Amino acid sequence: MRIYRADNYQALSRKAANIISAQVIIKPDCVLGLATGSSPLGTYAQLIDWYNKGDLDFAEVRSVNLDEYVGLGPQSDQSYVYFMHKNFFDHINIKAENINIPDGTNRDAEAECWRYDQVIERVGGIDLQLLGIGRNGHIGFNEPGAAFEKFTHCVNLTESTIEANKRFFASADDVPRQAYTMGICSIMHARKILLIAAGKDKAEAVYQSFFGPVTPNVPASVLQLHQDVILVADEDALSEVKAHGLI
Repeated sequence: MRIYRADNYQALSRKAANIISAQVIIKPDCVLGLATGSSPLGTYAQLIDWYNKGDLDFAEVRSVNLDEYVGLGPQSDQSYVYFMHKNFFDHINIKAENINIPDGTNRDAEAECWRYDQVIERVGGIDLQLLGIGRNGHIGFNEPGAAFEKFTHCVNLTESTIEANKRFFASADDVPRQAYTMGICSIMHARKILLIAAGKDKAEAVYQSFFGPVTPNVPASVLQLHQDVILVADEDALSEVKAHGLI
């Protein structure tokens, strides 16, 4: 595991974008695993800026997103399809047919999860998976539990995740209670993993995930077992790690 310390969110975003852009330049037809939420917004903005300057070309890139809320379709401004187009896809030259996101409108969970696993297999697996991290250590929507979920599955969101995501909705009551999410096994099969974390509210999760025991109670802790993980975090997110004298 490599840890890059950033002074602030802007520096964090630039470093993460550097790592992703290197992947695209080295392998123009790479498969990027992409994340949503507030953490990657700066990273996407930086990649868009470099694309507009002619430094990056996404014409051959394929993408697979981590997750989607069950019950939300592309027309919903809270869906992750909408999020990705608004914050990234509509500003670069990625081809529509190369974009893959779980279908939140498919209420047949077994069928949709099987379909998405086939999508990941068909594109040849993920070259670089971008991750954020939840306050409870979740990655994607893989919540703390008794075991690591292997492949794409439908998950009941915890109250802490609903609370964290309610800022994107009119109220907590509007936050969907379920989501389709890529499983731990799918994430761990990515050839490279890039996790970004910002803010003191992520400090304990970062410490437990990368320096605590590997346990499904902290889903991100499984990343300790991956051979190529990069953590890019600001000083606040690394404060607990620093307090324990580990960096």
